[in-house]
Amino acid sequence: MDARLVSANTRFGFNLLAEILKKDSDKNVFVSPASVAMALTMTYNGASGETRDAMAETLELQGMTVDEVNRANAALRARLENADPQVQLFIANSLWARKGISFKSDFIGRNKDFFGAEVQALDFSAPSAAPTINAWVSKNTKSKIAQIVDSPIDPLMILFLINAVYFNGDWRRPFEQEMTRVREFTLLNGTQKMHPMMSQGGNYNYYRGEKFQAVSLPYGRGPVSMYVFLPDKDSSLKALCQNLNAENWQTWMSNFRRADGDIALPRFKLEYEIRLEEVLKSLGMAVAFSAKADFSAMTPEPALISEVKHKTFVEVNERGTEAAAATSVGMALTAMPEREQERFRMVVDRPFFCAIRDNQTGTLLFMGTIVEPK
Repeated sequence: MDARLVSANTRFGFNLLAEILKKDSDKNVFVSPASVAMALTMTYNGASGETRDAMAETLELQGMTVDEVNRANAALRARLENADPQVQLFIANSLWARKGISFKSDFIGRNKDFFGAEVQALDFSAPSAAPTINAWVSKNTKSKIAQIVDSPIDPLMILFLINAVYFNGDWRRPFEQEMTRVREFTLLNGTQKMHPMMSQGGNYNYYRGEKFQAVSLPYGRGPVSMYVFLPDKDSSLKALCQNLNAENWQTWMSNFRRADGDIALPRFKLEYEIRLEEVLKSLGMAVAFSAKADFSAMTPEPALISEVKHKTFVEVNERGTEAAAATSVGMALTAMPEREQERFRMVVDRPFFCAIRDNQTGTLLFMGTIVEPK
């Protein structure tokens, strides 16, 4: 497995989150960097010239050939899906092409071979077209995401490239239901709401950082964990997020140590959706959305990216975590150190950051900021 791809995806993931938080910092945000990166990388296989360079820069793939990127993605998908027999992790890809539009066989072949993409041609003008694509998304996210393509489909739309990720893992040590209590949770504006908080004590991978503390809660046999980062009371989620980048993340990950402690964590369930066109333009790939876009490796037709939609679902409870994500890229014709630690106490009763990470590869499957658990 190529560590360069994981490192690229991590950098892209934190850049993506930082850009989203510029406008969504006052609400719950939950994204799957792995899903967005995979859908865009399938699209990248059809880009040429300046468009390909811009996408490579945004996806942090400079220095890797397209073939290396594809092989790395295939290997990573296989590793992630087989990480832990006690954890369900499925990654599915599909391409839905407008009947009558020709696509380069090389482009279709690479997406089938390296991304396992199902490829289907549909009559986009038929009323059944969008429901057919949405049924695939629903099936591959265990009904957690029911719809990503709107009906009727825009007449300029010629292709949808879709990635779906589904995760379901029980905690290695579940929280006991009878330990869950309704407690105060302090919101961003300082007001408090009453909310169910799960709690347990034990020995954890724990890190005391500068102005925050963090704990790793493993699922199943342990290759996949949820990391919960709680800012200190005299700090804030905003301050923590300003330091969230790939370099700091690597440093923090290497500083976790075993420690005894007590943790209280809110139960929460949320759905999040976002259109990513403006975010991705800000991150450097504006050309892919413009009339200057070059997707000549995809289709002889003049094409551009017209929309990038991302939807997620997550539920965290005493048993474990269920999470799903879907990312759709719509292509349209151009007309548009080990030491003894004191016992820690971590009560997650204020806004926090969390991430679900595959510890073997370092892949960030999901990440988000929870400002108000619901």
